[in-house]
Amino acid sequence: MTADAILDALKDVVPGLAATFGRSCEVVLHDYRRPEHSVVAVAGDLTGRHVGGAMSEIGLSVLARGDDAENELNHVTRTPSGRTVKSSTLPLRDEHGHVFGALCVNLDVTALRQVGDLLADLAGGEPAAVPTTTFTDDVDEVVDAVVRAEELALAKPVDGLSRRERLPLLRTLDRRGVFRVRGAAPRVAARLGISRASLYADLAQCRGADDTRTEER
Repeated sequence: MTADAILDALKDVVPGLAATFGRSCEVVLHDYRRPEHSVVAVAGDLTGRHVGGAMSEIGLSVLARGDDAENELNHVTRTPSGRTVKSSTLPLRDEHGHVFGALCVNLDVTALRQVGDLLADLAGGEPAAVPTTTFTDDVDEVVDAVVRAEELALAKPVDGLSRRERLPLLRTLDRRGVFRVRGAAPRVAARLGISRASLYADLAQCRGADDTRTEER
């Protein structure tokens, strides 16, 4: 089946899946050929997204892997509003085997997680840490969230990085799919305090180095 035919067929499936799991469930259908507005169908109101909205960091990572993408099952994360969500992302392939989108199922497991944390506390353990994922209709917010996460990991402002420090950051952002989004490059360049030309040159060097390492293997 063509990509469009698969999406059309699944649009009718999305409401039924969400209804099966009840109010704690949200099902989102993505078309990665339009990464800035990838949501083509949504049922449920867990992450507040709408048709024409953006993918999350999870979707970006699937997009970055391209045709090598695999199912991302039972990924536990937290929304900015504090809900704990268990997500599964299933890549969709066209008749040629190319990944072009994804069907995502999100379950609100906040109450269950609270019970688990309580039991862990009673047993003398620590509550499990849960990363935060940005779910929004604005892809710029998703890009900013990825950059912020890497900035926190570096423990220093990204606009003060030397070129030597900047290259690994750009390589990481590239692998996380940031530069698959239209308009992300100038936005990241502004955050780093460098020109777009410098960013493109650095990014080309990162990709060239990665290609060389792949050939050496």
